[in-house]
Amino acid sequence: MHNLFRKSYYSRYKPHYIPNIMLALPIVFSQAGQMLVGLVDTFMVGQLGATELAAVSFANSILVLGFVLIMGLSIGVTPLVGKANGAGKKQESGFWLRQGLTVNLYFAVLLILIMFGVALLMPYMGQDEAVVALAIPYYLIIVVSMLPFCLFMVFKQFAEGIANTRIAMVITLIANVINVVLNYLLIFGKAGMPQLGINGAGYATLIARVFMAIVIVVSFATLSYFREYKITLLTSKFQFKRAVEILKIGFPIGGQMLIEVFAFSMGAIMMGWISKDAMAAHQIVISLASLTYMMSLGLSSAATIKVSNFLGAGDMDSMKYSAYAIIHKVVVFMAVNGVLFILLRNVLPALFVHNESVVHIAAQLMIIAGFFQLFDGLQVVWLGILRGLQDVKAPSVIAFVTWIIIALPISYICAFTLNLGSTGVWLGYLSGLFIGSVLLQIRYVRLYKRLVKNISV
Repeated sequence: MHNLFRKSYYSRYKPHYIPNIMLALPIVFSQAGQMLVGLVDTFMVGQLGATELAAVSFANSILVLGFVLIMGLSIGVTPLVGKANGAGKKQESGFWLRQGLTVNLYFAVLLILIMFGVALLMPYMGQDEAVVALAIPYYLIIVVSMLPFCLFMVFKQFAEGIANTRIAMVITLIANVINVVLNYLLIFGKAGMPQLGINGAGYATLIARVFMAIVIVVSFATLSYFREYKITLLTSKFQFKRAVEILKIGFPIGGQMLIEVFAFSMGAIMMGWISKDAMAAHQIVISLASLTYMMSLGLSSAATIKVSNFLGAGDMDSMKYSAYAIIHKVVVFMAVNGVLFILLRNVLPALFVHNESVVHIAAQLMIIAGFFQLFDGLQVVWLGILRGLQDVKAPSVIAFVTWIIIALPISYICAFTLNLGSTGVWLGYLSGLFIGSVLLQIRYVRLYKRLVKNISV
């Protein structure tokens, strides 16, 4: 009887494991590749010293707020394209690309202007003066890269919506190689290039992102695979009323991502209040955690694609089993990562910096990061599943309650009231991820039951 149950249970999900992983792998490689570049940046900058590493951490804690808004709005294109694609409507998919490009590029220009203004506030955020002096020029360079990044992201999310995840992967991996090589040349002044320190890392990122934008546009314009979509893109007009549908999906996604990243950024700023070494240690561990997170984000993107396609086709059973098949994979993957984080807590940080104090603090944070791996993976995949259902407002509310009402106060109280220091900040992260993953799962179960009930009626 037990074996019969197991066979019946796994037979529901087995058909989805391989297709899901084949769809997700290019996204995973693309996302992991981007984070690998971040790790290389951290490693190379770490060779310059703790002050330089803290400066990059400080700048990135602000920059990421702008980038997640761009990512969120561009992700709003995917479920609309995916639903149209699942229903066999290619012209409608191309139409959504047209709307997405217009909305996202206008928004990116506005955001860049705002981010330039934020640079004026950086000296007043309670950070070490030497750290701020290094951080501002690097920050301004990366802000400029937001425009090509936005252009790339819209085409990437469109391609994923029509289940083409490979083109963005190839472009990203090539750009990553360019970024790493330029990092080495410009940070340290090799092969006759100027020695620019952390600004060299900024210029390397800018050049790589310009490359990504150019190549994906050229690919869309020349590859026969995109011919029908290209015709619709060129012939359709911008319609504000329809574009609002992207905003209704994209802004809540961006808002939800912004809330979470804001919480992590505030944690980084708290680290700066504790010490320069704590800030540097935080940068190392958050870079490692971001690598595994981006792999989970790849699975989350696959969940959005699959769920939106099955929703468009009206196949609710396949939608359910496909979603849970991805949950199974992320649980296994992140559990293994958690164990590795704890076992290698003294080894991995030492690869980035030779400062014993920084390594000691990072080793403590690695233990907490190991525990939150599972919940980090679960919450991002549940978000991907809900985005496929075009459910974005409730996750934003959940994010606000989880991070602003619960997690951030826990970080502050543990760090400064209970005097747990840097460990206390990360305990707030752990609580936010755990609570968020549970609430998002509850939201999905309720929404799925409601959808099935409406269809049956």
